[in-house]
Amino acid sequence: MLLLGLTGSIATGKSTVSSILSSPPYSLPIIDADKIARQVVEPGTPGYQAIVSHFSPTTPDLLEEPSPETGGDAGPNGKGRPLNRPALGKRVFGAGKEADRKVLNSIVHPAVRKEMYRQMLMAYIKGSWAVVLDVPLLFESGWEPLCGTIMVVGVRDPEVQMQRLMKRDGHLTHEDASNRVASQWDVRDKAARAVARGPSRGVVVWNDGDINDLHANLNREMDKIRNSSPRWWAWFLLLNPWWMSVVASWNYLRGWWSKRQWEQSKVKEKAKL
Repeated sequence: MLLLGLTGSIATGKSTVSSILSSPPYSLPIIDADKIARQVVEPGTPGYQAIVSHFSPTTPDLLEEPSPETGGDAGPNGKGRPLNRPALGKRVFGAGKEADRKVLNSIVHPAVRKEMYRQMLMAYIKGSWAVVLDVPLLFESGWEPLCGTIMVVGVRDPEVQMQRLMKRDGHLTHEDASNRVASQWDVRDKAARAVARGPSRGVVVWNDGDINDLHANLNREMDKIRNSSPRWWAWFLLLNPWWMSVVASWNYLRGWWSKRQWEQSKVKEKAKL
């Protein structure tokens, strides 16, 4: 089974690509890290309790306002009011807030990883030829070595990204949008890192145009991926777990080596400055 890592940056179209891949003719199972990240911080979960404990003293509006519609102070399920995500976002995004963002990630990421591994196992048992790991921070959070192929959804023009973000999230000012974009790695660097992995192991879907352009670019890259990892190969590995473990180990080593080579090249670039 191919682990297809899907990533990008905020407002580059990754979610749209994920939706297309989940529908015919691809119909691939999607493991959505963002969706799982919301689930693991719902009221009553350990993640929710940790976030409230750490951030509520300095973030008065951390929780949604109580109302009869949302269950009042007890929340809709009696386990607490939901997190006020815009308020939490302002609390952790922006210059000088790296420490707070690190705390939030340390709470959310371990719980997300556990659930993602569970869903990967289920997709393998069901015989899927590929499963999409929809992870916005795929490179940053260490998923790169596990992925046989990484697909980056990017835009060449940074202004396109800014305009899409403000259109999507109407409550954001230009400064808010700029802070959120700046808090992530430049998507063009992510694209270069994916391509450096080699043909079919790293692909880029550019999304500066309209939805028709996106479909055409995605279909072209998916044809390359399917040719390099056909369905019969997935079934062979499913029926031969020993070979599956060998192939998975080999892919991990190749992914780890690609990651190491990229990081070393960046160190050399900085040394030349």
